[in-house]
Amino acid sequence: MPKTIPRLVPPPAPDRDPADLSDRELLEAIRHDDEPAFAELMERKTRQLLGLVTRVVGDREEARDLVQLTFLRVWENRSKFDRRWSPNTWLYRIATNLSIDLLRARNTRRSKLEPVRHHLYRVIGGVRRGHHEELLQNETLAILRDLASDLSERQRLAFLLLQVEGLPSRQVAEILGCRESTVRNHLFAARKSLRRELCRRFPEYAGGRDAEPAEAAG
Repeated sequence: MPKTIPRLVPPPAPDRDPADLSDRELLEAIRHDDEPAFAELMERKTRQLLGLVTRVVGDREEARDLVQLTFLRVWENRSKFDRRWSPNTWLYRIATNLSIDLLRARNTRRSKLEPVRHHLYRVIGGVRRGHHEELLQNETLAILRDLASDLSERQRLAFLLLQVEGLPSRQVAEILGCRESTVRNHLFAARKSLRRELCRRFPEYAGGRDAEPAEAAG
């Protein structure tokens, strides 16, 4: 049975400024070895990717290296861009896979896990209002790092991509290479773990030591 020949999309006209192109047009130009388009994509997406990867791996310098490696992979695999995906989905998928590889290469899962400082207290529930500001002060880093260290890589990424980046579950599923239902299960498990550990380790910030999330996966 003959293979389906993909529809060829011509590169943008050479006289167009890459800054005027959409993300998808940039990737189409990159598929045709357009280096100015690649430079524009890096300029446009570096800050966004750096924020995500820093939150995942917990170290900004390592995150910078991973973002550089992400763009290297984009260039090396430019002909493999799947047009069914959005450009952000492809970039996030490469970056998150590299981040997972780094986390797994570390000697312990508890090392350097950056907390979600400005978002965690809003979604885990059970936090008394009077302590919100205190949670965002000096001891927040240590507290939330301890809490997040018990999450698996997939739970952590699902939490970050959904709750912090605000991506839809369908896109997160594409990035993580799983079903939407699996993404929701990862998020549910992450929330439950974070709330349980908050109540167990730091009951002064929670409504009670025995508080459990009143929600269901799905």
